[in-house]
Amino acid sequence: MSANTDVMVDVPKPKVTERPAGDLNGWPMLGLAFVLVVLAVVLFVVGLGQDQVALMVVAAVAFLAGLIVAVGLTPVAPGRARVLQVLGRYAGTIRTDGLRWVNPITDRKEISTRIRNHETTVAKVNDADGNPIEIAAVVVWQVEDTAQAMFEVDDFVEFVAIQTETAVRHIANSYPYDVHSDEGGLSLRDSTDEITETLSVEIGARVQAAGVRVIESRITHLAYAPEIAQAMLRRQQAGAVVAARQRIVEGAVGMVELALDRLSEHQVVELDEERKATMVSNLMVVLCGDRDAQPVVNTGSLYQ
Repeated sequence: MSANTDVMVDVPKPKVTERPAGDLNGWPMLGLAFVLVVLAVVLFVVGLGQDQVALMVVAAVAFLAGLIVAVGLTPVAPGRARVLQVLGRYAGTIRTDGLRWVNPITDRKEISTRIRNHETTVAKVNDADGNPIEIAAVVVWQVEDTAQAMFEVDDFVEFVAIQTETAVRHIANSYPYDVHSDEGGLSLRDSTDEITETLSVEIGARVQAAGVRVIESRITHLAYAPEIAQAMLRRQQAGAVVAARQRIVEGAVGMVELALDRLSEHQVVELDEERKATMVSNLMVVLCGDRDAQPVVNTGSLYQ
């Protein structure tokens, strides 16, 4: 028994994709800003002392230039990126950590590119057989395209959370909790690797629009709902008892065959069909019974 979990997600073509921003090393620009500010202070003091308006004007221009250069300084922490906008238009992304310098009029929004995980709440859904079950999962993900994460969805963190829960519910509806027939097939309880791989693929397809890459996903909680848990437990116990009995019978039949073959091979006793049937019956009772056998001594003949 298998289920079709192909996910057809109509993802619109992204309007923007990540590209490197035009940035410079920030330390030389920091030195330039410091020099301009110091130069402005010196020129202003000299102009004020000599009553020279021209020097004071140059000092003001140098100070303003120093402030403009300083405004362009942008620190970038490891595991984070800066998404740049110039007058509302996407201008690129800075991924190089350290002190960088960009166009001072840009709007710089910080976004994390670190690996994150999201664990869903325990959801109560019906499996493929219609049984109510409880399921939860954790997904490990990372922002791969900062432009899509910033501009294609309103809140990419919330988007990942909602789409993950949707995928978990869909997977739970597509497979049975357990397989109770001889047909085999995938089940949520027994086919962990296959189910989690399918879950990762589905979540990845759903969050692709947000520029997110799914690294791994795992089911963290899986159980029957409380209202049917006891009934399903008794069903599993009955199945285990039947399976154990089947193994016992198979072993007992083998032992009976071996006993008859050995008796015949070593010519210990000559047994006709009726004696063989009686011996088989007695051995099967002893070997398959759940209590110790009570020996009975027959002092007469089998035919009496």
